[in-house]
Amino acid sequence: MEEKVYKSGFISIIGRPNVGKSELLNKLVGRKLSIISEKPQTTRNKIIGIRNLTNSQMIFLDTPGIHMARSKLNRSMTKIALASYQEVDIILFVIDDKAEAGDIDRDVLKRLEKIDTPVFLVLNKIDLLGKKDISSIISLYKEIFSFFRDIIPVSALTGENLERLLKKIDENLAPGPQYFPDDMLTDRPESFIVAELIREKVISSTKQEIPYAVAIIVESLEMKGEMMVIESVIFVEKESQKGIIIGKGGKMLKKIGKDAREEIERFFGNRVYLNLWVKVRKDWRKDDKSLKEFGYH
Repeated sequence: MEEKVYKSGFISIIGRPNVGKSELLNKLVGRKLSIISEKPQTTRNKIIGIRNLTNSQMIFLDTPGIHMARSKLNRSMTKIALASYQEVDIILFVIDDKAEAGDIDRDVLKRLEKIDTPVFLVLNKIDLLGKKDISSIISLYKEIFSFFRDIIPVSALTGENLERLLKKIDENLAPGPQYFPDDMLTDRPESFIVAELIREKVISSTKQEIPYAVAIIVESLEMKGEMMVIESVIFVEKESQKGIIIGKGGKMLKKIGKDAREEIERFFGNRVYLNLWVKVRKDWRKDDKSLKEFGYH
């Protein structure tokens, strides 16, 4: 019997904010790697997730949502997202149930039309749509753009059609090496994952401008026996934001710490001691030095 050729490739997941790219990455990899929030522009960096099949390895890149960028931070995020399609083997362009092709979508798709990389249109959140709606959205995009390798409706929430998507990706991978070991899920260090999980809990616990003004630095992370001991700082831009995150009598910070600790324990399978501090770095989103320090360049 002829031995199957091993295949591998890098797959970029791109699209507007809030179309479900992070949840899709987590489901395709089979493990939570990217934080999820109803608030747009939650993902700030490229996050790599690795899926190993019998004869192939898929390396997924979850990118920041493509949007009209105003601040230095947002411009950096958009630059990361748009650059990703030039360095991958397959592109998943994700839309959702609010799938009208807006100016941002059209601009990006026109760029994708000019490259040779296979592009799949992934219609996410079909659990919120009827069959007629799904058909009309697919017809609309087929009419406007003819270069898609395929259009695949999925639900990252329920898992519907994800096996079909994985199969299509696998069919379009070229022969290549195994870039990462079988037991490796991401190329990101532990400190990055911890910082993202803490940031997720800040986002879910606060409102208005707070989620966008927060950056997390893990100052130390070490194993002491079976215990993971973490010292981390939550940076904000204003004293008023610091007060909100700490809360009356420290109540909010305790909640964020408890929720983050439990999430980190679930991820790593270790007991965790988490010490959180809150500090002000005025207007850090406008400062190149701070953006670089916080990992956004």
